[in-house]
Amino acid sequence: MTIDRAFRIADVDNRLYGSFIEHLGRAVYGGIYEPGHATADSQGFRQDVIELVRALKVPVVRYPGGNFVSGYNWEDGVGPLAERPKKLELAWCSLEPNYVGTNEFVDWAKKVGTDVMMAVNLGTRGPDAARNLVEYCNHPGGSYYSDLRRSHGYADPHNIKVWCIGNEMDGPWQIGMKTAEEYGRAAVETAKVMKWVDPTIELVACGSSFRAMPTFPSWEKTVLEHTYDHVDYISLHTYYGNSDNDTANYLARTLDMEEFIRTVVATADYVKASKRSKKEMKLSFDEWNVWFHTLESDKAVDPWQIAPALLEDVYTFEDAIVVGLMLITLLKNSDRVRMACLAQLVNVIAPIMTTTGGAAWSQTIYYPFMHASLYGRGTALKPVIETERYDSKDFTDVPYLESVTLFNEEQEEVTIFAVNRHLEQPMALECDMRSFAGYELVEHLTMTNDDMKAKNTELTPNAVTPSKIDTSSFSDGRLEALLPSVSWNVIRFRKQR
Repeated sequence: MTIDRAFRIADVDNRLYGSFIEHLGRAVYGGIYEPGHATADSQGFRQDVIELVRALKVPVVRYPGGNFVSGYNWEDGVGPLAERPKKLELAWCSLEPNYVGTNEFVDWAKKVGTDVMMAVNLGTRGPDAARNLVEYCNHPGGSYYSDLRRSHGYADPHNIKVWCIGNEMDGPWQIGMKTAEEYGRAAVETAKVMKWVDPTIELVACGSSFRAMPTFPSWEKTVLEHTYDHVDYISLHTYYGNSDNDTANYLARTLDMEEFIRTVVATADYVKASKRSKKEMKLSFDEWNVWFHTLESDKAVDPWQIAPALLEDVYTFEDAIVVGLMLITLLKNSDRVRMACLAQLVNVIAPIMTTTGGAAWSQTIYYPFMHASLYGRGTALKPVIETERYDSKDFTDVPYLESVTLFNEEQEEVTIFAVNRHLEQPMALECDMRSFAGYELVEHLTMTNDDMKAKNTELTPNAVTPSKIDTSSFSDGRLEALLPSVSWNVIRFRKQR
């Protein structure tokens, strides 16, 4: 591998390391919010969860959905708790008590040091409710909805800067599903009034729910033809799984993610050309993760409960490797993918798990996400790689070595993220880094395990964790490192002082 500071992809937007909290399962109730818990603060937020989230340094969290938002009346979640209604929540067949709403979530976000990415309902509602919510959140005062916020105890505006115009509106599972024409028209009118209320906000239009949708990518084309001049991002969502227990094929699935991004970029650039526009559309990959473990068990959950256990995937070591590969893919495309949200953050397909009334712990996928967030700031560099390749059931020419490099010029640090996909053999990595003269090796962290299905649980929370390798060497601008078979690797350098 060759790395050079001239091989620049882009300055990474820190919001690439965002996440997601939806009113789904135990993400909110029993996840971030549990008033009776031993660690709960005065607002009922679990401080053990807050500590685990803070360690991730998540810059933005999408809220309140997700499928949930397409049936959500935001007014139900503000004002005195005793006056908030309990509603049948149709997206997940649950009972929503509205104990946590817009203001409480903003408070929680401040506690963990993150910003809010707010979604508006374009399923059962439209421009009017959306503009009112922007006014409630962002207008200083002197108008009906801003004064309503002030009467609820929030004199200062929340100044939420990123807003999603609906969620997965092409899906038949979505409340208020729309055709591309219907959504495009609704989205552009919604975008106009939202920006008239606050011209400083950024807006995300709904892309296809996933790449296999029969309307992909014509959906993107039609939606952007309507919204191109009024929105700043088009969204992408994808989840991968290993339901057929084929690890080699599973580790190759990020090739699909790469092609998904390229196709959306090409479609957006076609619309740009057809409009003779100078504006470049950015991408928000605001749902991504591994999700397959609970697809069958979730069907047996009784409906109309408050916070039933849903989508509580228990992640394995091989899932963590796939998450690492997905992070590398996002970084390799960070010139166009400017924001992304690991879906979700707590309990629901999440890096953090809790027991109601009990402990909180980190799943296997927590660690590559934490590494990327901590060390993936700065400029992404594209490495030149020579590696052997393999074929799997669904993919050909899968590189054994997948990697990207981050150069943080301000901190004078370089970080290599690398995955060895080989199921049996360690990889001898030789890396030419002569453009970083005067740097020294800080550490080589790795995650590897002989058991692809190893997992962290409440009883064994540290079964799968990173460790240090002491065999790597760096001299005269050349790195030599041994990457264990099926491993996530973080190799860090800094300028000698």
